[in-house]
This record gives sequence, structure tokens and C-alpha cells, in this order.
Amino acid sequence: MSREPVTTLADLDALDHAEVVEGYHDGLAGEPEPGDNRSPSYWHGWRNGALDGGHRKKDEAQAMLARAYLSAQTGER
Repeated sequence: MSREPVTTLADLDALDHAEVVEGYHDGLAGEPEPGDNRSPSYWHGWRNGALDGGHRKKDEAQAMLARAYLSAQTGER
């Protein structure tokens, strides 16, 4: 299974929202990194929950997605 971090809004929109939320809550709680039995949506949520929970540091992929989101919200390019 591909474990490529999400870096664009188009890729983010393609994820399963419910699985992202489930993964986020597990990452926030400090659960271990999921294996191949979990979807890319879950893994994305877990990565961000683990970041927000202080269990891992932000990486460049997360920074790129955050910049894309902020740019879309403010209309800046």
C-alpha cells in the first residue's frame, strides 16, 4: 500500500472523511503508526492527529498541505 503523504487539496478531497477522522483520533491518542491493514485516508488522519497530540514533528508534506489550504482560504497564490 502506498504511504505517500497528502500534499495537495485535490488529494485531500479524494480521501474518505470518516476514515481520516478515525485515524486522527487514534493519532491524537498516541496509538502506534498503522500498518498496511489501514487505508491511506486513515493513515493521513493518524499522521495529523499524532502531530497535534505532540507525538511527532511536522514534516514538509504537512507544511505543504497547510500552505495550500491557507492559500485557498485567503485567495492568495
